[in-house]
Amino acid sequence: MSTHRSFFLADDLYDYMQSHSTPADKVRLSLSKATKELGPWARMQVADDQAALLAALVAAVRPTLAVEIGTFTGSSSLAIARSLPPSGRLLCCDISDEWTAIARQHWKAAGVEDRIDLVIAPAIETLQGLSDDTVVDFAFVDADKTGYLDYYEELVPRLAPHGLLAVDNVLWSGRVLDPEVDDEDTLALRRFNDRVVTDDRVEVVMLSIGDGLTLVRRT
Repeated sequence: MSTHRSFFLADDLYDYMQSHSTPADKVRLSLSKATKELGPWARMQVADDQAALLAALVAAVRPTLAVEIGTFTGSSSLAIARSLPPSGRLLCCDISDEWTAIARQHWKAAGVEDRIDLVIAPAIETLQGLSDDTVVDFAFVDADKTGYLDYYEELVPRLAPHGLLAVDNVLWSGRVLDPEVDDEDTLALRRFNDRVVTDDRVEVVMLSIGDGLTLVRRT
């Protein structure tokens, strides 16, 4: 059984799904092993099935520019970069040299490092520094939860008409539904979820994959 799995599935059903999906290759397995060695921090890695879904979405969208907010050790960026068309680029935003060093190592092993621009700085500053005519075809957000709304408001106006925005952890292990939970991250996720579903600029679907994944499309 994988340790990086969707939260809401029973173990046997998850294992069945994995056995009927394309298996991870040696680069992804190496990345998972390196991430696991980080101990409790390893829980921030996206689920294996979620990474596979991101790869499929990117292959379908064929983005010229993809953006990732929150790179960590590179599981999602590896999936995205591998699925880019020949002309595609991925902009990765993170604040950790230590964790993204693991990502860079595996980007190189997979032969995709030349498709990726990594910026070590607060993501909101990187987004606000993009030129006004920058068009984003695909974006994935998996970072500090209190920043989700700010990232969303920066990204949605830049989304191409066919563009797609994917946002992780929107169910927060079910805590978004628990009225007794009122920590800063949970409150931020509730505000984000409520904002997105009422935004008439987009269509949205919330999925239970991983720890909850919201897909947003410009209308």
